[in-house]
Amino acid sequence: MIVKRKPKIGILGIMQKLYDKTYPNIVETQSNYVRNVINELQDIANFKFSRPARDRKDIEQIVEEYNNDKELDGIMIMMLTYSPGQRIVPALKNNKLPIMLANTQPLPSVTQDWNMEHLTYNQGIHGAQDNMNAIVRLGINCPVISGDWKDEAFKKEIEDWALAAQAAKAAKRIRIAVIGRMPGMGDITFDSSALLKKLGVEVVDESMGKIYSYLEKVTKEEIEKVKGENAKNFEIDPNLKEEQYNFAAKFQVAIEKFLKDENYDGYSIYFDSVKDDGRFEQLPLMAASNLMAKGYGYGAEGDALAATAVILGHILGENGHFTEMYAMDFERDSIFMSHMGEGNWKVARKDKPIKLIDRFLGIGDLNNPPTIVFNVQPGQGTIASLAPISEGNFRLVVSKGEVLDSEEYPNVEMPYFHFKPDTGVRDSMKNWLKNGGTHHQCFNIGDIVRRWELFAEMVGIECVRV
Repeated sequence: MIVKRKPKIGILGIMQKLYDKTYPNIVETQSNYVRNVINELQDIANFKFSRPARDRKDIEQIVEEYNNDKELDGIMIMMLTYSPGQRIVPALKNNKLPIMLANTQPLPSVTQDWNMEHLTYNQGIHGAQDNMNAIVRLGINCPVISGDWKDEAFKKEIEDWALAAQAAKAAKRIRIAVIGRMPGMGDITFDSSALLKKLGVEVVDESMGKIYSYLEKVTKEEIEKVKGENAKNFEIDPNLKEEQYNFAAKFQVAIEKFLKDENYDGYSIYFDSVKDDGRFEQLPLMAASNLMAKGYGYGAEGDALAATAVILGHILGENGHFTEMYAMDFERDSIFMSHMGEGNWKVARKDKPIKLIDRFLGIGDLNNPPTIVFNVQPGQGTIASLAPISEGNFRLVVSKGEVLDSEEYPNVEMPYFHFKPDTGVRDSMKNWLKNGGTHHQCFNIGDIVRRWELFAEMVGIECVRV
């Protein structure tokens, strides 16, 4: 499982030796400037900076050092003075990390008391132009963030990029276990080798037999531990049968142990694979919800792309939630979102209890699966689909909108919410369909569309807002 953490970013501060004789303290002064920027951004990410790069050799050494640091997610370039753009080319040709140019300067405005020293210390813009011209000609994706380093808007853009860089790097080591796929389901069908090549995500076909081998070894203590955690988090239905509840907890422990031992970050189990095996009493809905809340990715019915999107949602936002679009509500200008009974309860509204219920489910023809039920917290939200398109390519389709403060639906025994797209349900759904957006999605609380866009740029796929 990929553990949520602060991004770690290396700073490549570029200057040159041309100004040393005139301004003997320039290296120290500009190094302190970088450290002040780091201090201002410390809530966003952890930063690594040792010294300014003052010639081509310095640039190459620092970029190589950053690439050898397995904890680094990306490189933020800062122009500390002018520096010729060709000096950066050899280093970036060998660089494997996402890069970004922070186009800022020590002082926010030019005043009447400025002299040549002030101009020299704040001349990063024309160095940025020369270096970005070289980067553009190399064909390297390098977002530019311009602004005063103390402004909140500048910090927000840095945060978006840093999280996108973290997600792009994490994608290269994501592993998804898939156990069965719904026959004929088109938008979960794709070339897994193309996904590995494009994003770095590995999809592995597994079997229910392997899960059963873990199920047989689950102890009573492990079952009681799951039930104890549930008691802290949920309002438990008194009609929940002890035998079925124990099996749900046992199933959850088995799946989690399997994922940990096999080094998987997410999974998908098709419900008929559970039924057809013949040794399982119910579908693992409670497990899916609790494991998403722990940070695993999940997609239903064999959907490895949805599981991947949920993992990325954990990184780009807070608490990726698996869902799908059930119905349009034209009066509310919204879409009613839900799924069979799997959902990350960490996105639940804070003023209502989260329920764990006894629930009849005809799908799978097994015993009642204990199911976690909640309504999502009202406010801004983002829905994203990782869609397979032609010739082994992929597209992100994203929509920003509002989770409505809707009434409760006592007969909907699944996680649910109304999502009102900013562009309106008619236009949003028209463009969702035209761009091949899939019927399984990742939802996140808040506006993280820009992070999805930056991630897409970094991994080389298209991103469309609808």
